[in-house]
Order: sequence, then structure tokens, then C-alpha cells
Amino acid sequence: MKIVNQSIQIDGIDKKILRALMADARTPILEIARLVGISGAAIHQRLRKLEKSGLISGSKFVINPKVLGYTTMAFIGIFLDKAVSNPQAVKQLQKIPEVLECHYTTGDWSIFIKVLCKDNAHLMHVLNHDIQSITGVSRTETFISLDQQIERQIKI
Repeated sequence: MKIVNQSIQIDGIDKKILRALMADARTPILEIARLVGISGAAIHQRLRKLEKSGLISGSKFVINPKVLGYTTMAFIGIFLDKAVSNPQAVKQLQKIPEVLECHYTTGDWSIFIKVLCKDNAHLMHVLNHDIQSITGVSRTETFISLDQQIERQIKI
């Protein structure tokens, strides 16, 4: 790994390590070492450098929300009455557990969020009682996802 023009450049070994961990973050270091052809200590060293550079921001377990009864995914465009309302609106959105992502966008909406609810009735409650009651929100536009067809990370 080296830094060129404030951008990180990774070599083939780093790519192999990252691909293995992106496929399964629980892959043992020694298994990756055998795959790559270097020592486990060298893998640890490279991982520390990649973490320190900010390229790796952590690892996590992925929960299947459907198993917990969350089946309605929606995207909501939020119109604010004034641009200065954005920081306060985001603070309020952070308090709503169903909000998974929040983006400050160009275009018609001031904010674009991704929410996960148990069903349409739950979504309607979140919209009417939680989101539309936030000071500064003038209206919302909702799109329900019927099926997620692509989910991936950036290619390494």
C-alpha cells in the first residue's frame, strides 16, 4: 500500500487480503496467509496499515431483517421548508430506529432516507408520527422497494 496524491494505492497482495475478508470477514488470518503465500504476521501488519489508512472501517455481522419480521423497505425523499432546517431534521431522524441511512442530496429533496419497517402499517406510522412531525419537514415522497436486486461493495 502507498499513498499517491492523497489517494491510497493497494498492491496485489492487499487486494487478495481484502477480497478474502470481503467475502467472509471471519476468514482466519492463517487461511488468508496460505491463500496469499505470505506469513500470518505479514497479513496482520498489512491489515493494521489498511485500517490506519482508513480504507478498512471495520467489520460487522449482517442481520437478516426478514427473520425479525421487517419486510418493508422504503426510500423517502424529504422536503424541508428551509435549508437551515437540515441539521435539526437530521438530529431528529437519528432518533428514529427505522431510519437506516440518511443522505443530503441535490435535486428536489433536501434529504433522502432509507427506512426498514415491519409492514406497510408500520411504515405509515413512522411517516405520519415520526418523520412528518419533525420541525422543518414540509412534505415527503415515499417509494417502497419491492425487491432488492443488487447488493455489493465496491470492487477491489
